[in-house]
Amino acid sequence: MAITKVVCGIIFKDDLVLICRRKPEKSLGGYWEFPGGKVEESESHEESLLRELIEELNLKVEIKQHFFDTVHHYDKGVIELISFICSTSGTVLESTDHDQLEWVKVSDLLNWKLAPADIPIAKELIEKFEG
Repeated sequence: MAITKVVCGIIFKDDLVLICRRKPEKSLGGYWEFPGGKVEESESHEESLLRELIEELNLKVEIKQHFFDTVHHYDKGVIELISFICSTSGTVLESTDHDQLEWVKVSDLLNWKLAPADIPIAKELIEKFEG
């Protein structure tokens, strides 16, 4: 089975991290996630993330470093979720894929109903930044 590569941004601003809730009509509707999307064939992971964040959130970020990768088996297929630590000075006003956005403390991430593939990334973040 082919693995779909997906990138996500762990976007920091003033010690808080951005999470987004998927619209109810989307797959995994109601779950929270780090924003991002599928990697297109001709793109690097970084190019893909920058494009997705502009498309979904109209947000420019600075990618600081690669963070953590995880593979998750969903009913509809397998994804490799590739995360990057980012920073922004911008403000998110709306999202094309999400119905709610929140800036949260890293230590509070597991209190949210995160998408299954995002949970290992949240745990790794808590260990690295709060440990």
